[in-house]
Amino acid sequence: MDHPIFTESVRHIRQCLGPTGLDGVHQDVLERLVHSSGDLTLGPALRFSPGACEAGMDALAAGAVILTDTAMAAAAVRPMAGRTFANPVHSILDWAPALAPEGGTRSAEGMAAALAAHPRAVVLIGSAPTALERLLQLIAGPAARGEAVPPLVIGMPVGFVGVERSKRHLAESGLSQIRLEGSRGGAGLAAAAVNALLRRAWLDLDRSA
Repeated sequence: MDHPIFTESVRHIRQCLGPTGLDGVHQDVLERLVHSSGDLTLGPALRFSPGACEAGMDALAAGAVILTDTAMAAAAVRPMAGRTFANPVHSILDWAPALAPEGGTRSAEGMAAALAAHPRAVVLIGSAPTALERLLQLIAGPAARGEAVPPLVIGMPVGFVGVERSKRHLAESGLSQIRLEGSRGGAGLAAAAVNALLRRAWLDLDRSA
């Protein structure tokens, strides 16, 4: 399944990182993030809520829809999804209005419509903190009532305006989540995280067959 260059890259990454305190799929996620970014210092910023990876893998293995906040992230996920569980992958911008509403963003509006269509999707945010904030607002009520919420949110918006606040709100939400603290993130990293989960879930399925 893995290209020899990727295998050699991971070997080098492990050597450079040394002991991380992570194991199993958590280590897989970190290695994939480092491989995608070339940044060996990401480890201390990576956070997992308890059971998040396992919940995400279960949902992905069951064919869950994957929602991303950009077409770039969707394009980066589709090949791995296609090689594994054939999960449908969509950008929330497919549901966004042509123009941003006054005082809002297309990403936030797209998130509202996409989540209404796919309330049990695995959600990736790599660029739009406004989309992450809208998601948290929308599910605050359903989550409190135990209704359908995303089995996993990967919160890695990149930048400086509203980014750290949105990540803090995600951390406080109690949702199943993987996130990067601080200003780092991006479409490539959010996609890398879910690709690591898809790969591990597929390999686990193959081993158990």
